[in-house]
Amino acid sequence: MSTTSKASQRIEALLDANSFVEIGALVTARATDFNLKQNETPSDGVITGYGVIDGNLVYVYSQDASVLNGTVGEMHAKKIVRLYDLAMKTGAPVIGLIDSAGLRLQEATDALNAFGEIYLKQTLASGVIPQITAIFGTCGGGLGLFPTMTDFTFMEEKSAKLFVNAPNALDGNVITKCDSSSAEFQAKESGIVDVTGDEDAVLAGIRKLVSFLPSNNQEAAVDECSDDLNRATAELAGCVGDTSVFLAILADSNDFLEVKSGYAKEMVTGFIKLNGATIGCVANRSEVYDEEGKTAEKMDAVLTPQGCEKAADFINFCDSFNIPVLSLTNVKGYEATMGSEKTIARAAAKLTYAFANATVPKVNLILDKAYGTAYVAMNSKAIGADLTLAWPDAQIGTMDAKLAAKIMYDGQGAEVIDAKAAEYAALQTSASSAAKRGYVDQIVEAADTRKYVIGAFEMLCTKSEDRPAKKHGTV
Repeated sequence: MSTTSKASQRIEALLDANSFVEIGALVTARATDFNLKQNETPSDGVITGYGVIDGNLVYVYSQDASVLNGTVGEMHAKKIVRLYDLAMKTGAPVIGLIDSAGLRLQEATDALNAFGEIYLKQTLASGVIPQITAIFGTCGGGLGLFPTMTDFTFMEEKSAKLFVNAPNALDGNVITKCDSSSAEFQAKESGIVDVTGDEDAVLAGIRKLVSFLPSNNQEAAVDECSDDLNRATAELAGCVGDTSVFLAILADSNDFLEVKSGYAKEMVTGFIKLNGATIGCVANRSEVYDEEGKTAEKMDAVLTPQGCEKAADFINFCDSFNIPVLSLTNVKGYEATMGSEKTIARAAAKLTYAFANATVPKVNLILDKAYGTAYVAMNSKAIGADLTLAWPDAQIGTMDAKLAAKIMYDGQGAEVIDAKAAEYAALQTSASSAAKRGYVDQIVEAADTRKYVIGAFEMLCTKSEDRPAKKHGTV
């Protein structure tokens, strides 16, 4: 493998030292039309091979922009397809490092067919082996489907470009007005990109992500745990608003890997380890804390279309790879705007379906408010949560007790409404009333949260659940 190209340097930085073995180094382009035969095409613009990350086997392809701008042609694609075949046979992740001008025009229909062959392999691999993409240069047109058909996408924050249609090709837009191809746009607006950063941070982030994931859908992601399983977590009581901080405190060694952190911030998704086992986390969020622990941003504790879809996609990934799911519930209802009304029902249905359809161990922890069908959609016992925990002051019911009393006793005065609100809270919205009805299994104190959540997943580790025979659902 060449040690001078940027493509090869990225592979060396990604993998454990001296572990990379190149495959297909002597492959070159076969096409000769339009003076292509006059160009040197070493490795046909993509370096492919295998190596290890922290001792775990991975397959890597890295596009070389110094060879025909890294464009995808017939032999370029065959090398990637071959890599996928090996990865599927051996059950190991595929990592794609993208830096390409897209389709190789000199090869025309051969190049189009090449794209389709890669799409097919990505489809067949989906849910079988983890697929990770990192974008360092241009990733445009049909190449823009590569990252969106994989499980996780990283993007270099300054030079990388991701688009189907270039910004200047959009009516009424110029790149100086809105760079829709930028990492910031794709991470915050479209939600395609999971993590952004400089090149070193991207490669380090991939290594960290691989440490959380199983190699394939038949293996478990479990490591040794050096943290105290009974560690007290009293500080969790002050983190109900920002559940990303909450999850970091809860996790082994306080290590939380958040994905899509810039998109739909009212819904947190990411991975932690509990007693060494990887757990996928989905959590409502109403605040964002700064580095000093102060509230920097506030949001309504509601389900939004973007948050629902973000969570549903994440749950589907976890279910495909047998990663247990922990949900943290603090939700009052649905976002109520004209914009969200267009898609909230469909998005909430996807979230409900994802939780209900998942057969992995599922634990729900109710932190504060759990109102209406938004609560039902957030991994409630009704749709299949295996174990539901709640903090003592959690409120579980159709709506806020004061609002319910106002509706039921309209016109009867403030004193009556206050008295009935207190009665309604005790009988209908308290954690203890939900527990008496069997909707909550355990009421736990904030300080004891870690040991009870670990205990729940330990108990559920041998869970097996059958579903009706079918090809797949349609939601």
